[in-house]
Amino acid sequence: MDKIIKEDILKKGFPINKIKFRFPPEPNGYLHIGHAKAIYLNFQLGEKYKAPVYLRFDDTNPIGEEKKFIDSIKKDILFLGFKWDYESYASDYFHKLYEWAVKLIKKNKAYVDHHSKETIQFQKKTPLEYGINSNHRNRSISDNLYLFEKMKNGFFEEGSCVLRAKIDMRSPNMNLRDPIMYRILKKKHHRTGTQWCIYPTYDWTHGQCDYIEQISHSLCSLEFENRRPLYNWYLDQICEKNKIRPKQIEFSRLNLSQTITSKREIQFLIEKKMIQSWDDPRILTISGLRRRGYTPTAIKNFIQEVGISKRNNIINTSLLEFKIREHLNKIAPRVMVVLHPVRLVIDNYSNLTEWVHAENNPENKKFGFRKIPFSKFLYIEKYDFLEKKRKKFFRLSIGNEVRLKNAYIIKANYLVKDSQGKIIEIHCSYDPKSKSGKKEKVEEKKRVKSTLHWVSINHSIPIKIHLYHPIFLDRNPNIENLKKHINKKETVEKIVAYAEPTLNQAKKGDHFQFQRIGYFYADIDATNKEKLIFNKTVSIKDKWKKIQNSNNND
Repeated sequence: MDKIIKEDILKKGFPINKIKFRFPPEPNGYLHIGHAKAIYLNFQLGEKYKAPVYLRFDDTNPIGEEKKFIDSIKKDILFLGFKWDYESYASDYFHKLYEWAVKLIKKNKAYVDHHSKETIQFQKKTPLEYGINSNHRNRSISDNLYLFEKMKNGFFEEGSCVLRAKIDMRSPNMNLRDPIMYRILKKKHHRTGTQWCIYPTYDWTHGQCDYIEQISHSLCSLEFENRRPLYNWYLDQICEKNKIRPKQIEFSRLNLSQTITSKREIQFLIEKKMIQSWDDPRILTISGLRRRGYTPTAIKNFIQEVGISKRNNIINTSLLEFKIREHLNKIAPRVMVVLHPVRLVIDNYSNLTEWVHAENNPENKKFGFRKIPFSKFLYIEKYDFLEKKRKKFFRLSIGNEVRLKNAYIIKANYLVKDSQGKIIEIHCSYDPKSKSGKKEKVEEKKRVKSTLHWVSINHSIPIKIHLYHPIFLDRNPNIENLKKHINKKETVEKIVAYAEPTLNQAKKGDHFQFQRIGYFYADIDATNKEKLIFNKTVSIKDKWKKIQNSNNND
């Protein structure tokens, strides 16, 4: 992109002060991670060339377009750290687009066609054969002007006729085989109300809006590459001398594994109640990512890493996870939380409470330290204990020693079980000389192979946690195979965990590292607006490095 723009400036003499970009979303759904790439590209180029960026809503289809989607789009762009210079709507230009359509009819380059959608599609044929001219193609200019005005005035029913451009039904490019410019939709528009009952198609609209706004470089995803000749043909009909002619440039879409980004597919999941809403943390809408705890920095770093090219490929979701993990590691304070508790009793410890010191973030000393209550009765993760030690299991087992993080070394001595054989509590002893941070002589210093997190039972607070699992098992799901490849297991695991009292101070929007578990984001509980839930953002373990190492070894 940057190379093309530089060539236009240096080799073709394009005035740098005339450069202008736009981001043109359709307000019929929430933005997703793929849009983040287009947003980043347009606004970064705008910053680089000190050029204005328009936010233009492509609201040419009254079906499904709503103000709530406009509001969400604005919120997402601001969340990513960008601000548009001008806000506009395709509907701002409905009158001008209509006037230009009339101009094309007068030039005998557009006509009203009364054939059905199916017949028109049949007449277009395939790229390997010539299309068939409509028997309405050679209507007189006066008849077409009369019929188009009747379309505008609501005389015809939906689907009964359309306005088509008269280009070339023999063209190998299917987009040039007399494309539709206007169709009848007797639906209320979110901005123009019932003023219009004919609406321009995207192809007729976006190039002309680019021209009206004097956008210099129109950046589109690669799917629009074969529509560029149509984009240019429409501009040929209306462009005037001494005005900027927009230039369409394509880039590859951003596709990620084991997820979907299509608005149609997301709407399908909502309707089938597979997800709750457009901002569900399990999907990669920008709002969903925000609720899961993804930061603007991580998303932009991910876009930078993926890069801008014309090659379509599927990016492993682990790269996105790596980028958020990398960022949160620097900014998230550490806390101890036990998700699946088992009771641990230190028999030789007093009944008094001791306060141990812990670093809030070892990556940044400015975060300082906090005090954590330590006592005789603790919770540890049940998965950190095995009654009988196995090979390569270095956590707690009977007769084995581990360190409790920021505290002491303990040794498991015996268990108490209920009548069903379930462990009620683990009884341990501790070494008073082994406190973390205490200087010991080399010959006295104990070495253990594992450090466990814990919380004091009497001081812990219960918190609600949401753990997320992939919705799809297939690497590249789509609308045809959604049901086939959907994860049959529960994709949201809701649990009550026990946290150190530090989390009493948490508020919506805070990020934390739950030590040895993962990174979590404080969100508002949908069922109780006064309570927080902690959504898991990403695990501690790094799948991306494992994938990279595997690729390097191949």
